[in-house]
Amino acid sequence: METSFREQCIALRKEGYSIVEIMAVTGKAKSSIHTHIRNIPLSEERLKEIKKASGERVRKFALARKGKSKREFRAFDEWSANTVLFIAHLLFDGEITRTRCAYNNRNVALIGRVERLMREWYDFEPSRYYNKMTGVSRITYGNVALGSYLKMKSGELLRDIRKMPPDLEREFIRAFFDDEGCMDYRPEENRRSIRGYQKDVRILEIVKSLLADFDIAARIVFPNEVVIVGKENLMKFEREINFSPGVYMNGNRSNSRWKKHVEKRELLKQAIVSFKN
Repeated sequence: METSFREQCIALRKEGYSIVEIMAVTGKAKSSIHTHIRNIPLSEERLKEIKKASGERVRKFALARKGKSKREFRAFDEWSANTVLFIAHLLFDGEITRTRCAYNNRNVALIGRVERLMREWYDFEPSRYYNKMTGVSRITYGNVALGSYLKMKSGELLRDIRKMPPDLEREFIRAFFDDEGCMDYRPEENRRSIRGYQKDVRILEIVKSLLADFDIAARIVFPNEVVIVGKENLMKFEREINFSPGVYMNGNRSNSRWKKHVEKRELLKQAIVSFKN
């Protein structure tokens, strides 16, 4: 079943979204959102992040008015859950070149996530484009120095992710299946599988290897697909990785089975429950 507005607000709040960020994701008024999240406080660490980001934006605009603003970014040396998640999203459903980086998605929750992550290192707003024909939104950050830096970090991530701690591996896998994955659940045809598409076979091999670290068996169906099947594997995926809240199967596609937006994690739950004991 489709996630309710209340459930979406609660899920986003638990991920650390501010009320302003939830407004941007849902398109709803502040008063409507506040009713559902007023009893879910943000952590002290997240409140400090929001306060710091707000102060930095104020300083940025003050500098811009004086004509002294520079489009600088903050580099990072150590990999964290957020840096892995951010770079992975740009790799899977985005674009990183020497002059810019961009991210494309129909899902407003994922667009909002990438924007929120970018603010940790870059204070400037992206260029925005919405394709009315496809429903895909695109955010683009044009900066030669930033593009070159993120290009270098993306290569580093692909090279080193298999040597990183499990919590960082988990973020990489989740980003992959949020962006590139689908839940193929057709019980009348006895089909229950998680599938992920990627034209770069090197990335499919990395994802398969990382899944094995969580004891989740997967196979690569050449030329461009990694597949997870079987009740035990689906249960382990739900427990260890899962799809993010608010990430759905697109119900607007002409070949949509459900004819409405359905959360991938909800379909995964239904698929697991439908297995006969």
